[in-house]
Amino acid sequence: MLHEQIRSGIKEAMMAHDALRLQAFRAMSAAFTNELVAKNRKPQEMLKDEEALVVIGKLAKQRKDSIEQFKKGNREDLVKEEELELAILETYLPKMMDKNEVEKIAKTKKAELGITDATKKGMLMSALMKDLKGKVDGGVVKEVVDSLF
Repeated sequence: MLHEQIRSGIKEAMMAHDALRLQAFRAMSAAFTNELVAKNRKPQEMLKDEEALVVIGKLAKQRKDSIEQFKKGNREDLVKEEELELAILETYLPKMMDKNEVEKIAKTKKAELGITDATKKGMLMSALMKDLKGKVDGGVVKEVVDSLF
């Protein structure tokens, strides 16, 4: 299970004196515990892999947002740290689809649903997000849908 891998990763990072990996693993572990508590479960329980992936996805999104803000604030030292932590988080996430793959699927879905005008963008966006949940970033889907009209 993914939750167990993170717990063992904490031990490995401690033994290796790898502060950055340790920080990333501890953040994941804390987020897992918060998720369990939010779902009225005991903190000692383990999350299912699907639940753990959702939590790690949220953490990755937070890191991306932080990187963007730190770049605006000219804090390259913090950008580098967040990018390294994001890279660790992404090793546990499934590979995301690229824009070209999403574009092919979007064109097919648009034809399948018979959407011809921009007023139905929301319908197409909703259908794509449902089909591609967890496989693609919502921003990429929005960008692709906007480019089709």
